[in-house]
Amino acid sequence: MNTLEIREQIQKYVDQLSPERLLVAADFLAYLADKEDNDATQELLKIKGFKEAFLKAKKNVEEGKVISVEQLKRKY
Repeated sequence: MNTLEIREQIQKYVDQLSPERLLVAADFLAYLADKEDNDATQELLKIKGFKEAFLKAKKNVEEGKVISVEQLKRKY
């Protein structure tokens, strides 16, 4: 079963749910999405030096020390 088929199947189930059950389903999906985001974040934080590099990049953005994609394309 591919992703599109899974989404279609889920939509069929959603269409059959009462408003109360829709709230439960929405909460569960929100939990799954949040957990996936947290898992991805934890993977990134395991990379040596990632946190420091991220904080430095964030500071550069805040200070306007950035280059546009257009400039990068012209440069390389």
